Amino acid sequence: MSEAVISISNLSKTYPNGFEAVKNISLDIYKGEIFGLLGPNGAGKTTSIKCITNLLKPTSGSIKIFGKDPSDKSLKNLVGVVPQHLVFWPTLTCEENLRLIGRLYDLSSSEIKDRIDQLLSDLQLEDKRKEFAQNLSGGMKRRLNLAMSIIHEPEIIVCDEPSPGMDPQSRRVLWDYLNSISKDKGKTVILTTHLMEEADLLSDRVAIIDHGKLLIIDEPEKLKDKHGSGDVLEILIEDDPTDDIPPEESLEMVRSKIAQIKGITDCKIIDNFILVNALNITNHMKEVISITDSLPVRVQNFSLRRNTLEDVFITLTGRALRED
Repeated sequence: MSEAVISISNLSKTYPNGFEAVKNISLDIYKGEIFGLLGPNGAGKTTSIKCITNLLKPTSGSIKIFGKDPSDKSLKNLVGVVPQHLVFWPTLTCEENLRLIGRLYDLSSSEIKDRIDQLLSDLQLEDKRKEFAQNLSGGMKRRLNLAMSIIHEPEIIVCDEPSPGMDPQSRRVLWDYLNSISKDKGKTVILTTHLMEEADLLSDRVAIIDHGKLLIIDEPEKLKDKHGSGDVLEILIEDDPTDDIPPEESLEMVRSKIAQIKGITDCKIIDNFILVNALNITNHMKEVISITDSLPVRVQNFSLRRNTLEDVFITLTGRALRED
């Protein structure tokens, strides 16, 4: 594992009204990884992000960014924040917005020019260079928002819900770019999102928090192998039996045998389908096929749906990501 660029130790935050938003969270975030931070509304992820970015002071515990407190002014150029809400000057062009932010970060004229050219190219905004920001499409505004947040080339990029309302093409451009700056440039990305597909596709590791507590942290694939309702194997059985046994009896015979396999969490019949649930079900495929081959049924098709990160999330929190 590479070096930790952010170390959070026993972080807690209690508001003046007595509400404890974050409860004793400890975790490390490593150089070059995309770190997904997931939780239902009110779980504590926004408070945690605000503490990391020095917008809130923790009640107790500590946060170290490159070994320094978030309030250290030397971190100004090392951290970039992509806000959930769009922040730009609507009557300035894309180029003018970026140039103004570059000046605020005390970049030289040549640095500003080079970085504007690169960002507009990478985020597919080159042909909108002279377009007023207010006239851009929703997805383009999101991409401009990202460009403005990272023109100073920070080492850590905090993306707070970066893609709501984006069309699929713009979202893909954003995802490809975040992945490239992480993998190719070694930038660290912290990602909060309500899109499970986004978190699953981009994140090297995911932390799930709820009621202010850290529930689990691991790689998405490992989480899906250990938690959730399990992978779903659909077995489609042909209508006509291969023996004199009625179709419903044949289906039940297969279902009951598969249900006895150790590790199978659920097995049921719907119409001509047998639906099998198990964590990491590919480990059980040999046994399942052996059973279907040995019994008087004809299998028309096997179809596998992997356990999803949303399945994991609901299992751990008991609610969907967007629920209050």
